[in-house]
Amino acid sequence: MIFLKAKWQNIIMVNYEIDPEYLLPFLPKGVELDCYEGKALVSLVGFLFKDSTIFNIPIPFLGTFEEVNLRFYVKRKVGNEIKRGVVFINETVPNKSVAYVANKLYKEHYTAVPTKHDWVFSTESKTIEYQWRVNENWNHIKLNAFLAKQKMKSGSIEEFIFEHYYGYTKVNEHKTIEYQINHPSWEINQILDYSIQCDFGIFYGENFKILNHKTPHSVMIAEGSGISVNWKRYSF
Repeated sequence: MIFLKAKWQNIIMVNYEIDPEYLLPFLPKGVELDCYEGKALVSLVGFLFKDSTIFNIPIPFLGTFEEVNLRFYVKRKVGNEIKRGVVFINETVPNKSVAYVANKLYKEHYTAVPTKHDWVFSTESKTIEYQWRVNENWNHIKLNAFLAKQKMKSGSIEEFIFEHYYGYTKVNEHKTIEYQINHPSWEINQILDYSIQCDFGIFYGENFKILNHKTPHSVMIAEGSGISVNWKRYSF
């Protein structure tokens, strides 16, 4: 059964290399860090969550909104299968009702703060910006990219970042929840330039304050698509 359907559009990923020790307090039981070329990465993500439905019922007035999140990458070995997933440090949306439902049903870590976005398109490029307000200050991630679409290359950093199809939530030290996210492989756009203003320490905690002055490992954007989240969850 499908719990949530929506469109995720213009998904920006700002990826930072980080000492794995900073992630261990957030690591759920039963999964391990998934590293790219031996590097642990954490991603600041911004995208537009559009035309959301719950059990195929549209959400009046709240179906389209910005989301900004901070996440890292994990994997779970089940027999001969390796499930590659993400763990969210925090997920930010502008609506308290959306945050409440997500936290209640999925034990996630949503907060509600003011957000906004600005998209500008020209004949060959696009400028995509997401903003969120913390303590009266507006943070942002913004980039310019070519409109031309490209498929992700096998083994690329883009494939590693975008191709994780499970979510893992640390309920407590002894319990983890797993759920599945479904979407096709996304096309990407070549980045021209970018701008980032985020106070990681204030919003995400002292473990991530080191990112305030750190140069990103990589910055990327995907076109996005329709997505769905399965209702069935597994606890272990």
